[in-house]
Amino acid sequence: MSQATELATDKMIAEKDGAIGWMVFNNPQRRNAVSHEMRLAIIAILDDFARDNAIRVIVMKGAGDKAFVSGADISQFEATRATAEDRKHHGVLSQQVQDRYASLEKPLIAMIHGFCLGGGLRTALNADIRIAADDAVFGVPAGRLGIAYDFDSVRKLVEAVGQSRAKEILFTAKRYTAEEALRMGLVNQVVPRSELEDTAREVALTIAQNAPLSTRAAKATVAEVIKDPQDRNMARSLELIEACFTSEDYVEGRRAFMEKRKPTFSGR
Repeated sequence: MSQATELATDKMIAEKDGAIGWMVFNNPQRRNAVSHEMRLAIIAILDDFARDNAIRVIVMKGAGDKAFVSGADISQFEATRATAEDRKHHGVLSQQVQDRYASLEKPLIAMIHGFCLGGGLRTALNADIRIAADDAVFGVPAGRLGIAYDFDSVRKLVEAVGQSRAKEILFTAKRYTAEEALRMGLVNQVVPRSELEDTAREVALTIAQNAPLSTRAAKATVAEVIKDPQDRNMARSLELIEACFTSEDYVEGRRAFMEKRKPTFSGR
């Protein structure tokens, strides 16, 4: 693996391994709770991965053996959320992070072990695919902290598990096992902890071997499907679909099929 980009904090790590970009939450002493500096680094990492044509899939994971992400770094609340002005500044940065996740055209996989709570679950919900270890624990403790999930976070949760389950998660503030999360649709699959990274890598490589323009069109079209009809950008979806049919990869895919060989896609 190679270091992806220089960051202002060592609490986020970005590495490039062939077609996979790895984004690591590296704050294990605080169970990978996300700090102000880490939010800035997330934007920088995703920007770098988005620009690099060699990177076709991104996987995010937590360092250490305790957590994916346990939430926001509460130790910074006194400094970052004490006044209305502080909360406004924090809210602007948090929204910039969420906007960066939302605008990401490449597939994003969350590799989840240990605690995935509150802001950590919100982070995981940004992923297109969520793969969990059997030791993963999920929940939204907002009700026990006297705070509330923002609209976009609630929307993401409802999209994943439906209205009734989302209300249960938010109202009770209870914690759920990996198997419970799987049953409610919060994660795509659950594997033994020892197999988590290999499974995530296998899924990422499978995606990376497919045509990048097809994957981009699929991701964008699904995003339009779940919007309200009046908000859908159908022109953008049609543009990406047409780009597939006029691409070199479309020619390569047809030829590989006829020649009974594995295609080699260039993303052009």
